[in-house]
Formats: sequence, structure tokens, C-alpha cells
Amino acid sequence: MTDSAARLDEVVGTDGAEGRRPAAGQPAPAPAARTHRVSPDAGITLAGIDPDDSEGYESKSEVKEELAELRAMISKLQARLYAEGRRSLLVVLQAMDTGGKDGAIKDVFRGVNPQGCQVWSFKAPSSEELSHDFLWRYHEKAPARGMITIFNRSHYEDVLVVRVKDIVDESVWRPRYESIRAFERGLGREGVVVLKFFLHISKDEQKRRLEARLRRPEKHWKFSTGDLAERARWDDYQEAFQDAINETSTDLSPWYVVPANHKWYRNLVIARTIAATLEQMNLQFPESEPGLDSIVVT
Repeated sequence: MTDSAARLDEVVGTDGAEGRRPAAGQPAPAPAARTHRVSPDAGITLAGIDPDDSEGYESKSEVKEELAELRAMISKLQARLYAEGRRSLLVVLQAMDTGGKDGAIKDVFRGVNPQGCQVWSFKAPSSEELSHDFLWRYHEKAPARGMITIFNRSHYEDVLVVRVKDIVDESVWRPRYESIRAFERGLGREGVVVLKFFLHISKDEQKRRLEARLRRPEKHWKFSTGDLAERARWDDYQEAFQDAINETSTDLSPWYVVPANHKWYRNLVIARTIAATLEQMNLQFPESEPGLDSIVVT
């Protein structure tokens, strides 16, 4: 067993369910990825989670081999997911500005067949989207069977931005927690496994990353003066993220608060969790037609 596989075994156990496989057609419970998974009713505080944590690793080179193995595993299991065509995986990424959502997608899903993977990035809603319920545009982009879908920002914007900017009253956004839990339960009943990652960076790290964008002309397109206005609301956003995580982390659609000051560690945690989840789904290629072993192609 490789070091990566051994570490993956540590990740896969789920509250006494280690080694059990889900019934065919049923979503698998997500793995307990060390201490980064938020248990239901845990009541975490973001201030109590160190964004510099890296599990004792000190450099990108130390995780390079393991990360490569995990990427290969994700690619192999994604092929099985697509071929099986019965279940799917939804990966939700949320973070403060500069938190690294784009970088994580680019790095973790390197080598995955684009035919079986989609990324959706949700900006300010259009007039058509505003004319529907707040979950409409997200449900429309939920993964089809056999697919991995990544939400770069997600339905959680409707309990984050609208709250912090006071766009809607608390009487509107607070009941949305229950709507979100129901939405994710519904996805689970239809075979969609939901994993949610909050990429946790410090305010100092955000400052460094914003300054780095300003120093590099080719990165100026990623900088907006609006980023500074959002940064001024740092504490409000932290409170909103913390509440959303505590209100909506469930056994079948858990949140992972990923220490993300070190980009390479962030990617390792995400890849490790996704690989373990896909492995635990016990994905199977469809049965072949009978008699194929006797066919001769002329």
C-alpha cells in the first residue's frame, strides 16, 4: 500500500461506518477527513481554526507525490462514476476573496476528463434568476448522473452576501438555512453526493494576495476596488460563513473548513477528501454484454 493509499484509509472512516459500502444507487456518506470535517451541531468557530495549519508538512515538495497519486485516483474513479451513470458528485467551494477557489479547481482536477466534469461560477443573479426562488439557478446546474460538478461560489451566497450587505431582511435569509438543508437532502435522495469546502485564509494572507495582484500587471484583471470594500466587512463575512457552516453541515452534505494559507496543503486536503469519497461510493463499471470474450474482430 502506498503512503497515499494508507493516508486515504485514515480519511475514509465515518462514525462507525468504516468499511461499509452503500447500497447500489444510494449516495455514499462522505469521509471524515481528519479534523477538517465539521460535524453536525459541532458549533465551530472560525477564529479557533488555524488557517496556517498544514498537518506538519512544511513545503509543497513534501506533498507533491501524494497529491499526484490522489489526482490519478480521482481521474480513475471519475471514469467509473461516468460509466456507471447512476450517481454524481457536487463539490461546493466557498471562500473569502483570494481564498483560492480557482486555483484549487485548476490543481485538484488536473487530468480529469472534461467530458465528465463541469464547473459553474455564480455571479450576481440576472433579472430572470431574480424572478425565481433563490435556489432555482443552482438546482438547474446540479450534476447529472455520472458527472462531477463544481460550484465556484454557490447557493450559500444567498445567506452570505445578502446578509452582510443587508440586501434582504434577516426574516428572509435566516429561513434559507432550512431551504438549503432540504435542497441538499433532496439531491442526496437522487444519488448526488455533496461535499462543501470553505477555504479558510487569514486576513493577513488576504492582504498579501491582494498586494501580489497589484504588483503583477497580468493579474490586474483579477483585482477590483470593490475587493477593498468587501475586505472592510471581513468580520461580518466571517460571522456569516461561520453561521452558515454550523447551520448546514450534515452527515450526508458535510462542510470541511480547509486551512488555506498554504495553497499546496489546501489542494491536498480537497483532493484527499474527494478521492476518499469517490472510493467509498464503490463505483462499478456496467456489466458487459455476455459472450464478448469469444468475439473475434475481423
